[in-house]
Parts: sequence; structure tokens; C-alpha cells
Amino acid sequence: MNIKQWLQVEYLPIPLIAIMALTRFHHFGDVLHLPDASLAVFFFAGFYRKKALFAFLLLLAGLIDYVAIANGTSAWCVSPAYVFLVPTYAVMWLAGRYCSKFKSFNAPELAISVGLMALATSVAFVISNGSFYLFSGRYTDLSWAQYVARVAQYYPPYVGFAMVYGLAGYLIIKLLKSMPDLQAAHKEV
Repeated sequence: MNIKQWLQVEYLPIPLIAIMALTRFHHFGDVLHLPDASLAVFFFAGFYRKKALFAFLLLLAGLIDYVAIANGTSAWCVSPAYVFLVPTYAVMWLAGRYCSKFKSFNAPELAISVGLMALATSVAFVISNGSFYLFSGRYTDLSWAQYVARVAQYYPPYVGFAMVYGLAGYLIIKLLKSMPDLQAAHKEV
């Protein structure tokens, strides 16, 4: 399979699926595990504009969480608020879908895409953490101010990890898109 075939839509979801499967078991990572890449995976899945891929990734995320919990991972985050992961990931997918219109990957388009990814990740944080506060039943005695003070520590890694994965994804796409040009330049020499 050559690079042009690999860049076709049919093949690219495979690495996204693999990345989510490899990183989702430990959401914040540790010495032995990478942090969860699900937000970036849903962002890049939006590039395909296929609702079936979005639905498949939602099911895969749920299955991975189920297997992780069945094998000893804490179920602390699983509550009635878990359903709000659907709009959380939808925000990322829709942002990726919007950014899919940028084809040249030049500096202005990349800046818009990265900025939109950061904004979408921030909105995703508000949805997932706000719904957890409201519907998990774990914070019945906290005011909004107390809750915000407690979860503020989670915002930088939440956005930071998604952005690192997103920037790495854009770098890989840029490299793959430039490979045919590099191959052609190499043949001319």
C-alpha cells in the first residue's frame, strides 16, 4: 500500500481506533501509560464526516471503559452523568468536521484549526465536568464556586493532553501529505 492509498478515508480510522484503544484505560496516564487520547481521536474522526464512525467510536469508548472497570480500574467517573460524554465527544467531532474543510495545512489554516481544537476541548471540559457536578450525586454539598476551585486542577491536563495529541496528529498529517511531493523531488534528483 502506498502513501496515497493510506491517506484515503477508508484507512485512516484504523490508527484512530488503535490510539483510543491503547490510551483510554488510564485517563490521565501515569509512568507506564499514556494519557487518554479520546478527545483528539474524536476531533480527527470529524474529518471523515461519517456519523457511523462517530457512533462506532462512542460504542468503542463505552466498551473500553467497561473492560477497564471490570479489570479493576476505578468506576468513580461512571455515574448518571456518563451519558454526557456523547455531547462532549460530539463537540470535538463537530470541530474536526468543520476543520476538515482546511486542506492545504498552511500556517493560517493550522492556526484556525488548533485554535478551534482548543476552544472545543474547553467546551468539552465544561460539558463533561459540569454534568458530573450536576448529575453524579458525588458533590451534593459543594457550591459551584467550591466545585470550580476543586476541578480547576483538571483543566490544564484535560486541554493539554488533547492539544499535544492534536498537534502530533496535525504534524503526522502534514508529513504524510508532503511525502508524495518529497518522493517526486527525490526522483528528479
